[in-house]
Amino acid sequence: MAWGRKKSGARKEPQFGLGASLAAIRLSPEDRIPSPMSTPKKTSAKRKQEEPDDDDPPRERKPASNVSNRRRSKSRGGASLSRLLYWGVVCGLWAGIAVIGAVIWAGAHLPPIQSLEIPKRPPTIEITGVDGSVLAQRGEMAGANVALKDLPPYLPKAFIAIEDRRFYSHFGIDPFGILRAAVTNLLHRGVSQGGSTLTQQLAKNLFLTQERTMLRKLQEVELALWLERKYSKNELLELYLNRVYFGSGAYGVEAAAQRYFGKSAKNVTIGEAAMLAGLVKSPSRLAPNRNPEGAEARAKTVLAAMAEAKFITEAQAEAASAHPAQSVKPAGAGTVNYVADWISEVLDDLVGQIEQSIVVETTIDPKLQSAAEAAVIDELAAKSLKFNVSQGALVAMTPDGAVRAMVGGRNYAESQFNRAVTARRQPGSAFKPFVYLTAIESGLTPETVRLDAPLDVKGWKPENYSHEYFGQVTLTQALAMSLNTVAVRVGLEVGPKNVVRTAHRLGISSKLEPNASIALGTSEVSVTELVGAYATFANGGFVVSPHVVNRIKTLDGKLLYMRQPEQPNQVIEPRNVAMMNSMMEQTLISGTARKAEIQGWQAAGKTGTSQDFRDAWFIGYTSHLVAGVWLGNDDNSPTKKTTGGGLPVEVWSRFMRVALQGVQPTPLPNAPSSNVQPSGPLATLAQIASQVTAPTSSAAMPSAPQPANNSGRPSPTRAAVRPEADAGLDGWLIQRLFGR
Repeated sequence: MAWGRKKSGARKEPQFGLGASLAAIRLSPEDRIPSPMSTPKKTSAKRKQEEPDDDDPPRERKPASNVSNRRRSKSRGGASLSRLLYWGVVCGLWAGIAVIGAVIWAGAHLPPIQSLEIPKRPPTIEITGVDGSVLAQRGEMAGANVALKDLPPYLPKAFIAIEDRRFYSHFGIDPFGILRAAVTNLLHRGVSQGGSTLTQQLAKNLFLTQERTMLRKLQEVELALWLERKYSKNELLELYLNRVYFGSGAYGVEAAAQRYFGKSAKNVTIGEAAMLAGLVKSPSRLAPNRNPEGAEARAKTVLAAMAEAKFITEAQAEAASAHPAQSVKPAGAGTVNYVADWISEVLDDLVGQIEQSIVVETTIDPKLQSAAEAAVIDELAAKSLKFNVSQGALVAMTPDGAVRAMVGGRNYAESQFNRAVTARRQPGSAFKPFVYLTAIESGLTPETVRLDAPLDVKGWKPENYSHEYFGQVTLTQALAMSLNTVAVRVGLEVGPKNVVRTAHRLGISSKLEPNASIALGTSEVSVTELVGAYATFANGGFVVSPHVVNRIKTLDGKLLYMRQPEQPNQVIEPRNVAMMNSMMEQTLISGTARKAEIQGWQAAGKTGTSQDFRDAWFIGYTSHLVAGVWLGNDDNSPTKKTTGGGLPVEVWSRFMRVALQGVQPTPLPNAPSSNVQPSGPLATLAQIASQVTAPTSSAAMPSAPQPANNSGRPSPTRAAVRPEADAGLDGWLIQRLFGR
């Protein structure tokens, strides 16, 4: 079709007269933005002139001049220096930002600086003896604050020399010290030296823990800066010396000087000051009572540092090194801790909650405490295996109840259980004086005669130790020889309830069972309360309360408590006291405790041995001192026939000889002199006994027959099925006297 056929040739669009106009607005090459890829390199006119045409003959090129090279090198060096300075500034800024951030982060974990105060030291309890000497301490051992001006000048200088030589010139932290420590640690490839100042150490001791973290270190720095602004250098040094830890529980130079050298920090020598300063590095490892060699070597290092800093002369340093300080053992160390524990238990009743450090002035005599400790420990060390006795206790008090010595066990480090106060054991025949006192108060006398013969109490048949009976005997003889059947008969005669009332009236506080076996001491009591009850016989019949605290005061001398004298309360009539003292005196003259007789002194007492030889007792007294001894085993296992008249009497005698040395003898209250011979049957017995040589030790005694086992019979209590086994000596003596 003609209309669909395409015409040959290029198609031309109508222009409508715009051709000239479009040509006018078309971009020329000069108007276009050149592309980096297509833009030709421009050359200067000079370069064009120098460039030869292709038809020109080649020309020789000239080398660049030295000036141009130097210019290019200087340009490159300047650029490198600029870049180095730039990145240095950038890194410095970021480091500053990081430090500021870390400081803010550490400070956020601190309480507001404005609210920070120097914390009070934890309260301590300092326990002193009757002579004022320090016996023990409880709590953190912190001595009284000592003013810097009261200390010898070389003492604080020793700490500055070894710990912070630039203390008076830095502002809380020592950059030179930190750098020195860093270099030293790098050379030793480990942490061998610290860069902390005394102010930093003080901040750590006052406000922070001992953990090694970056947070704690940053907080330490912040607090050190705060302390330096708030306090003077001397105030900071005084705070430091009174708060730093010296090992063995001692905080502050005063406590450390007392602990290690037995003297005040005001009186330490140069050598002792150097040893104290050396402890700060490692208190536990360098404590002179644990590591004397290490403490001595460290002290020499401190002395050298003091001499180098011109704080002391070379001659002084050499003299102190030649005679190193020696640690001393505190007076009464060891078993006196039983006393300290007892005091800690009663403080709440005396002064309430302890919120400040206090000094407790006690009735303890350090000399008697040492004698009691030696008597118990040495005798047990020599004979514990032979008699199968592992533990012992001793309490000594004046007749008015003031405790002068207390041993609660043979080794406080191994066992802190106080057998003198807390433990309750069967006293055996040591309880019989309460039976006979009840009888005396009922109208009987020491010369009253009662029958010693077999006895049956509802199926319970108490027996004498030797299974022998002596017919009619006086009450004095029965008590001195510890005859069980007579004690039970008398106890039933006066009534067990009355016997219990008598014991409670004299100071026994433990629960007592009012049954027939009470006469043989089957109810348990403590050593302290039994000795306190015997004190009533020694003082003329007045009941006492065993006590150990005289006064309590704060460190600045404020009185918190003072023991007031007790109102006299006579619970035994003088006449009855005289009779009881006369009867119990015979126990030491002719009875079961003959080895306890003390030359020149009138003494009285009573032995006791519980069932199966589980407990061995002796309570004895003079007009000056009352002392009681218990020996046995913690597990209540039987001993090897240890009786009250054996090892306990030996311990008591050893202690009392020391305790009474140099004391003027005085008679017992209301009692006749021991030189007066008794009359009647007792005189005959004593006279005959004086002609018989008793064995000098319990080892020489023949073994008495074992009491029969009556376990199949009904018993008043679980422990009263066998008779008192108290007559190792008296059974032997009676056999010799009467040929039985």
